[in-house]
Amino acid sequence: MKPVIALVGRPNVGKSTLFNRLTKTRDAIVADFAGLTRDRHYGNGKHGQREFIVIDTGGFEPDAASGIFKEMAKQTRQAVAEADVVLFIVDARGGLSAQDHEIGKYLRKLGKPCVLVANKAEGMKAGAQLVEFFELGLGEVVPISAAHGQGTRELVDLALGQLAAPVPEEIDGEQDPGVIKLAVAGRPNVGKSTLINTWLGEERLVAFDLPGTTRDAISVPFERHGQRFELVDTAGLRRKGKVFEAIEKFSVVKTLQAIESASVVLLLIDAAQGITDQDAHIAGYVLESGRAVVLAVNKWDATDEYERELVKRSIETRLGFLKFAALHFISAQKRQGLGPLWDSIAQAHRAANCKMSTPVLTRLLLEAVQFQTPKKTGMYRPKLRYAHQGGMNPPIIVIHGNSLEHVTDAYKRFLEGRFRKEFDLVGTPLRIQMKSSPNPYAKTSEN
Repeated sequence: MKPVIALVGRPNVGKSTLFNRLTKTRDAIVADFAGLTRDRHYGNGKHGQREFIVIDTGGFEPDAASGIFKEMAKQTRQAVAEADVVLFIVDARGGLSAQDHEIGKYLRKLGKPCVLVANKAEGMKAGAQLVEFFELGLGEVVPISAAHGQGTRELVDLALGQLAAPVPEEIDGEQDPGVIKLAVAGRPNVGKSTLINTWLGEERLVAFDLPGTTRDAISVPFERHGQRFELVDTAGLRRKGKVFEAIEKFSVVKTLQAIESASVVLLLIDAAQGITDQDAHIAGYVLESGRAVVLAVNKWDATDEYERELVKRSIETRLGFLKFAALHFISAQKRQGLGPLWDSIAQAHRAANCKMSTPVLTRLLLEAVQFQTPKKTGMYRPKLRYAHQGGMNPPIIVIHGNSLEHVTDAYKRFLEGRFRKEFDLVGTPLRIQMKSSPNPYAKTSEN
């Protein structure tokens, strides 16, 4: 499992800037005023060969009694509960505040691994200017500049160094290759537990008409027509130590980790509520992680024709990036549409582990080039020579040639369509990598 790092601190100390730096994205909005981030925000980071999940949080006021600040504090407590290590961000230039003391007191009580980070410390050293932060009782102060990238690599080294050495994920995946690990993902109260209970024919999981009934990721063995499955209900709160009962009981981290380790992801959508931002975020993470996926719209029996048309249009517009996935309309409670769902799950698993021969791939590539030549960019026209398979789950096709860095995204999509049609790659992402041969005349021209 990927370790989880939570960024915590009072408003406007640079948490979102650090989040963007660690994830190498601009996903978190950054501006020079307090309170911009309100909900917790998740992203992927990579340091060397080690991957991790980063959680950005809003300004933390542990004793906030009401209003938006109380909700922000609730979100931050949830992030801390999910985290393996906490980065407590303070403002090196603004100095220590009473709010910093309150946050430090809260983190000390939890006893979770914590690193005290003095941001905006460009041009400053861990000396007299940072001495006051030792009052927080959280050990050494690590000076960084998230905006300029100073000290961030050393910070991640220090944070990950507080955790146990990771267990290689390949060990888990090789224990029983005959079992398909199926993660049922989706927002709270879309019917994940109800669907698994229906499959099992018993009330194995607690299902109730309230969001967040499932407290932890639950794995259940299942066999159908000789094929063994491991069903994983992804909702739940990662509970380490004492966690406040008032906080929401849906853990995004659990969902992300279950998706990472799954063979196939069944993304469940509520027909009555349509496609929400959270659905789109989970779908985006499935695509990013390369998992095979099947879409299922639950509670289809509870909608009228107008609502059904809205849902279909919403899927086309908001989840268009998953158009390779099979789409089913089901009712878990009334056992409607579940048979074809299994066929699509099996098909997605086969597609994700499809073996593609080099001669066939190369023939398809050359036929595609003959049908439509890649666009010329300036002096360069890409020359695609041959292709081979570079990996499975998801399938990776590596194309070799010259000047391939000039191949447009539109042409890559054109190639993807032809490969998908030939190998019937329904339900799995397909990644195409371009590898250009070095120019043999480069050194000659330099001389």
